[in-house]
Amino acid sequence: MASGGSINTDILSDETFDLLCTMCKRKGKNSEARKYCVECQDYYCLICVNVHEDVPSLSGHKILDKRQFPSGSVKTRPGSSKHLPVAPTERCDRHAHHYIDMYCQNHNDVACGTCMAIDHRLCKDIFYIPEFLQNNTCTNTTREIQQKLDSVTKVLKEQQEKFKREKERLLKSKTVTLENIKKFRKEINDRLDELEKNTISYIEDKYKTFLNEMEESIRILETSKASLKSAREKLTLASDNKLQNFVNVKKGENIAENAAISVEASQLQTPFKDIDFTGDHRLASLLHEINVFGKIEQRIAMKTENIGTVNIHKNDSLLQVKGCTKCSVKVQSDKEYCNIVSACTLEDRTIILSDCNNNKLKRLDSSTYTVIDYCNLQGRPWQVCSIDKQQAAVCLHDKKEVQFISLSSKMTLTNKIKTDFECRGLSYADGNLYISDYTSVYIYSVSGRKLKQFSKDQSGQKLFSNILSLAVSEDGSKICVADYDNGLIILDNNGRVVGRFNDSQLKSAYGCCLTGRGSLLVCGNNSDNVLQFGPNGNLIGEVVKFDDTSAWHQAICCNQQMSKMIIGRNRDEIEVYDLI
Repeated sequence: MASGGSINTDILSDETFDLLCTMCKRKGKNSEARKYCVECQDYYCLICVNVHEDVPSLSGHKILDKRQFPSGSVKTRPGSSKHLPVAPTERCDRHAHHYIDMYCQNHNDVACGTCMAIDHRLCKDIFYIPEFLQNNTCTNTTREIQQKLDSVTKVLKEQQEKFKREKERLLKSKTVTLENIKKFRKEINDRLDELEKNTISYIEDKYKTFLNEMEESIRILETSKASLKSAREKLTLASDNKLQNFVNVKKGENIAENAAISVEASQLQTPFKDIDFTGDHRLASLLHEINVFGKIEQRIAMKTENIGTVNIHKNDSLLQVKGCTKCSVKVQSDKEYCNIVSACTLEDRTIILSDCNNNKLKRLDSSTYTVIDYCNLQGRPWQVCSIDKQQAAVCLHDKKEVQFISLSSKMTLTNKIKTDFECRGLSYADGNLYISDYTSVYIYSVSGRKLKQFSKDQSGQKLFSNILSLAVSEDGSKICVADYDNGLIILDNNGRVVGRFNDSQLKSAYGCCLTGRGSLLVCGNNSDNVLQFGPNGNLIGEVVKFDDTSAWHQAICCNQQMSKMIIGRNRDEIEVYDLI
């Protein structure tokens, strides 16, 4: 029998509804869930969802209707056949008011709808994530991704520990390197102290000799002076004794004559001597020229067993110039104005210039940039290059030959290589000569045997039209070609093009040289500048823009310390730029 009173219709069994309102359930009520908050991950009846939306901090949450409750997630409670809705809950980093609910299958990337419209508008396979998951069950499981994340985390941790160990090693290496610098400085100081001691001792000995000679002359004159005084006194005392007076007169006469002879003899001696000291200019010029104690290179330390170390050069940052000096390179025997078409640095730090108008090679001092030697050639020279400490080589384009030059105290011509083309560009690397005419690059052995020729690219098109200079890396892996018409072209040792630059920034490429640090300098004759390039022809920047556009800027090289850049022109002067 039913007792009197009203019945609470909200209190029903758990089986009445599969999805219950979360808030009602907490109050002991059973209400059917009609809404779902993605961020709160709670279900709401129609009454409670209004309360949720009235809270300001919750007003921006994403609310799903019941029809948007797809199956296939976490169950609400044991025994229930329904599941939590599959809905994105994470907001976009770029667009915080949007949820990440889109998937690009082409890039395997997820994002909000706005991101997809911006970054993936050309992609074909774009899906709404809930719909994609309904139709695609073969996706990576959470466990698989967790395993992958754990694996990458482990590798990352190992790499991080490796970097920490390497940092400690690097700090220890830094300490050792700085100690070596101080040790080297002490050796220099000790040697300078020794040189100072030797120089002072030598000067002391010289002064001692001069002073002894001076003291001997003073002693002789003092003796003569005393004799004269004594003779005069005797003449005064014996004035009444005629006999003694006669003796004193004769002796006084002889003493006066001998004293006069002593004075005359001292006057005829070598003029008074002194010592002047001038420091060895080689020391001063070297200290002025260098910026650091020695050669500093970046290297990679290979950590595997017995693999040793591999030296590498860091790519140059853009070189800067801070000043320019003009130095005359004209010599008395020049019949024409100078036309410096090529320049290179030798191992002894001197510089060789190729003067096309006067058929000469000119050798410059590395501190004053004055001509200290020259040799006459039997043809018109073009590019010159260093071979080793003992010799250099130069192209004689009108003679179709490469002339070798001995680099002794006086430059002398030695053997030559004959070619069947007009030689222009010339470089030496890895035991071979790299020679060019206007349209081809050839590789020759130093004995004169032709090894390779590069004229066309992979498609059969001509590579060059007006080559003026070459620069080749030490191992011969990069051949840099300055083509007056086609700009900069870089080949590998098989003739394959690995870099190009043909832009208005580089007009009429002329001279080129490698810096020794991985980059390349090229003179633009009609663009009136020097550009710096990376190893694959990427432009680093403009090093200098020339003010004087009336002269051609043709030849270029840098000294070994990279503190000076030398530019040759069709003038009697070269330009020497200070590099910073």
